[in-house]
Amino acid sequence: MNSSLGTRSISFKIASAAILTAVTVVMTIAVRIPIAPTRGYINLGDLAIYFTALSFGPMTAFIAGGLGTAIADIISGFSQWAPFSFIIHGLQGLAVGLILKLLLYRENKFSVIVSGIIVFAVGTIIMAGGYFAVGCLMAGAGAAVVEIPGNIIQNLAGIIGGYLLYSTVRKAYPPFVNFKW
Repeated sequence: MNSSLGTRSISFKIASAAILTAVTVVMTIAVRIPIAPTRGYINLGDLAIYFTALSFGPMTAFIAGGLGTAIADIISGFSQWAPFSFIIHGLQGLAVGLILKLLLYRENKFSVIVSGIIVFAVGTIIMAGGYFAVGCLMAGAGAAVVEIPGNIIQNLAGIIGGYLLYSTVRKAYPPFVNFKW
């Protein structure tokens, strides 16, 4: 823990999770590309999830990713997807955060590129696979297959954008790297 930041109080954890949940809602709603067969949509919510996982760790990414995308679904009129978005994106944020914690934030850390590939693969399997499974239940396998390429692109944009945003914020405000909990 960084002494200038003090201990990670419960109020810091709640505030960071709440702020990043709101950021995830905005990023999910800001750009929406509808997918007709499943009535889902491609968005930039993954960018916020990856940024959160890199910046604050797995628990904040779980909360912000799950709640943020579920709230965005409800606000946007896609309530039928909200419980699934909560689970899928929450698990995506948790898994990505845990992997980053294991691979990047240790003394014998993996390279950023290798870590990025692993994180992308796991994030894609959870997100695209989760939405494919739910899409099969809600609209049938034929319609759900149509969503896979868009979800892969969404995930790729999320990891690249999330990393670029994290790098920019870290460079502008170096103590930022101590915010993980």
